[in-house]
Amino acid sequence: MNKLFPTTVVGSYPQPEWLIDRDLLTANTPPRIRMRQLWRVAPEFLEQAQDDATLMAIGDQERAGIDIVSDGEMRRESYFNQFATALDGIDLDHPGAVVSRTGKPAIVPRVVGRVRRLRPVNVRDALFLRANTARRIKITVPGPFTMTQLAQNDCYASEAELAMDYAAAVNEEIRDLFAAGADVVQVDEPYMQAHPAAARAYGVAALQRALDGIAGTTVVHVCFGYGAMVKGKPARYDFLSELAATAVHQVSVETAQSALDCSVLADLGGKTVVLGVLDLSTRDVEAPAVVADRIRRALPYVAAEQIVVAPDCGMKYLTRDVAFAKLTAMVQGAELMRAELHSSVAAGTHNGLVRAEEP
Repeated sequence: MNKLFPTTVVGSYPQPEWLIDRDLLTANTPPRIRMRQLWRVAPEFLEQAQDDATLMAIGDQERAGIDIVSDGEMRRESYFNQFATALDGIDLDHPGAVVSRTGKPAIVPRVVGRVRRLRPVNVRDALFLRANTARRIKITVPGPFTMTQLAQNDCYASEAELAMDYAAAVNEEIRDLFAAGADVVQVDEPYMQAHPAAARAYGVAALQRALDGIAGTTVVHVCFGYGAMVKGKPARYDFLSELAATAVHQVSVETAQSALDCSVLADLGGKTVVLGVLDLSTRDVEAPAVVADRIRRALPYVAAEQIVVAPDCGMKYLTRDVAFAKLTAMVQGAELMRAELHSSVAAGTHNGLVRAEEP
């Protein structure tokens, strides 16, 4: 049967202190170029250490009861830079700079030639994850629009042209990730919210190109930024309903920290919504009833079987104990909602938008 309110993570999970310098990590914005000084482990032992940390992240997700697990992005300095710096056409020795969504300058990849994917980037990660869990698995990749916004373009005639080559590289990676056993591939596009006009002008087309010919389950994640770094989030998205016209199967949003007006979810054209219900700006652990209430807020606008329950965003800036406790509460909140829905169906009082789980 199809499980109502399955749970997942957005991508990252806290990396252990013995693996990465967490003080240095939190003192900087998410790195856009390589930042090797973050790693505490010598290069010749780093892959083995990252594998061990990945096993830890998988185990924590399984113990918390997560249905669709990730590798915790243990091998990444950020969601962005591992893939973005592995492409041809990037001058790694002489980076560029742009203004970030925070309004501050950020050091970014500098594009000096045609962007192409030279080799698989995260396929080993997918293979390792697949070999170490029986649960459904998710792998994430940065999206073409966000990579374009976070690059200094010294080659292409337009950002739109650059975005389409990024999209071709992402498309090749997604194909290989599904071939490696991924059940879900997520495309991270936070900068669609940060730059909605450009996202409408060419970002949607680039996302479509990244998804060309892809049969597996795909997600696009659009957020306001990491909760640890961005406060005072708005209760509305400036870019979201435009995704209804794309080929993506699921749209991942945050609703907890921002207290999002969930009526916008009705504009997503019946797509599955990965509903962010954990506020990652605080170490406070939500009660399961709070999680259930955040799920309940979406039900007038999204059918129950079209909701996947998740944190607002990646969890890498939390401590491990807090992240685990929040995931456990999230799973328990989803269980409360399943029980409530079954009870309302039995009593004949459920909302017409909410359909019962099939026996």
